[in-house]
Amino acid sequence: MDWDYPNPFTLPRTPQPADIDGLNHTNNAVYVRWCEQVGWAHSEALGLSLEDYRRLDRAMAIRRGDYDYLLPTAEGEALLLATWLVGGDGKLAMERRFQLVRERDGATVLRGRWDLVCIEISSGRPRRMPQEFLDTYMPVVVAAAA
Repeated sequence: MDWDYPNPFTLPRTPQPADIDGLNHTNNAVYVRWCEQVGWAHSEALGLSLEDYRRLDRAMAIRRGDYDYLLPTAEGEALLLATWLVGGDGKLAMERRFQLVRERDGATVLRGRWDLVCIEISSGRPRRMPQEFLDTYMPVVVAAAA
């Protein structure tokens, strides 16, 4: 695959009948849901789960999400969804990127980006990332492409 960044964390995805909209392709909202799923799976694979977020009273919350829907996909198509942590200030913010690729021809069908900010769950206010976040996330952060 021609990935945007090295060493992606990936999940296979295949659109099911319920994912298909009136235009006979995968509904854009499905891609957003898949991005959430791969983001959580990546965090858990790195060692930070929702339970850890609750224990620490901290979370990486989406401040902004952008998606570029490049090509349609159809029911039953084999897709591979990749994610990376990109950039980050080591204090409050980082970015998560996504790339969805059609397996049969390697075409990128979606690119997405989340701007994330660390919040205190109990108040919803921005707070510095706890050391556990830094120790887990910062070693896998890749440099943003120019």
